[in-house]
Amino acid sequence: MNSRRDDRTEAPSSMSRWGRMRAFVKRSGAGPVDHVLAAAVVALVGFGIVMVYSASAFESTVRYSDPQHYVKRQAIYALLALGTMWLVSRFDYRIVRPLTYPILAGVATLLFATVAGLGHKAGNAYRWIAVGPVHIQPSEMAKVALVLWLAYSLSKKAEKVASFWVGFVPHIVILGVLMTLCLKQPDFGSAFVLAMLTFALMFIAGGRVSHIVLSGLAFVAAAIILVKLSPYRMQRWMAYSDMDTHRQGLAYQPFQSVMTFGSGGVGGLGLGRGYQVLYLPEAHTDFIGAIIGEELGFIGTLGLTATYALVVWRGIKIALEAEDDYGSYIAFGLSILLGAQVILNLAVAMAIMPTKGLTLPFISYGGSSLLVSAASIGLLLNISRRRSQVEAPAMEPKGPVQSASAIVASAAEEGA
Repeated sequence: MNSRRDDRTEAPSSMSRWGRMRAFVKRSGAGPVDHVLAAAVVALVGFGIVMVYSASAFESTVRYSDPQHYVKRQAIYALLALGTMWLVSRFDYRIVRPLTYPILAGVATLLFATVAGLGHKAGNAYRWIAVGPVHIQPSEMAKVALVLWLAYSLSKKAEKVASFWVGFVPHIVILGVLMTLCLKQPDFGSAFVLAMLTFALMFIAGGRVSHIVLSGLAFVAAAIILVKLSPYRMQRWMAYSDMDTHRQGLAYQPFQSVMTFGSGGVGGLGLGRGYQVLYLPEAHTDFIGAIIGEELGFIGTLGLTATYALVVWRGIKIALEAEDDYGSYIAFGLSILLGAQVILNLAVAMAIMPTKGLTLPFISYGGSSLLVSAASIGLLLNISRRRSQVEAPAMEPKGPVQSASAIVASAAEEGA
């Protein structure tokens, strides 16, 4: 991709520090955001609150004697998420650039903490860090941190992206570190998404296809070895490959999920009228897509996927129209991340793939996933602003000076 000019203007040196800060914030928020993207995401967040209530009311009643326990928390997360999205969309995304390595190091430290004894165990995995009543999932942050670092690195290296030692090896090394920390939790799904993000962005940036293909094959081989060497992963694979035999054991959850989808038919049973919430584990988190299929049917599922497709399309459009390569790579990476998580989550819920433990963005219950996804959309909205087009008129000469400039330009054209 061709490098683009940074169109930011500098504040006068005589301006006070507070004045420069106010001018920067005002300039950063210049230009409208992509309203279609913003509206689609707000609709998804609102729909997620409704579905969390429908999918969790029974479990909330049994566990907490309050059918609204989960939905209350999700509503608070939703308000925080929308606030985060708005705030991130206001500041110029380029202020994140010098913070790339601190963000990456901070996320790597959190990932290391989860596997070093500080992680909170849930579902036989240490994927969360408990901070009071809030559980932080560093692997969700790692995906965005990796996108930011790849965007910084790829835009900086430009013509050297196709080089093996400059454009390939450093990215694989960072990917390897983050994947190893995720696999130690264990979180195979997040490790898979991190690899896919890296290869996709290197391909978009112009990396050598042979490097990407060969490393991809190496990662596939390593994944197969990891599955065979891990008893629980091997059992999960056997259960997936023969669900009917293991329907009362390891395949109980995916089997019930498929049954949930099937019971919805074309139009669904109606909101709050599904029966599979009584039998499907994690109905309000990783497998909430199955509840949507049961209560809203094929039509509801199709509408949901169409909304996600709209969000991804707007993200790719923003990437193609970004003012610089850095913003373009961020937008591509975040769009790929969102699309990949949606596809993988629904594929697992439909038993097309083995269980991965990935949430459905904006819909599944959980604060970490919702806040990180909202921050990602905030970045996309930020990049969608046309700052240079708004600022350019203020820099043009006005009055007699503008007229004189026009006369000189016209004379120069006639002379040519």
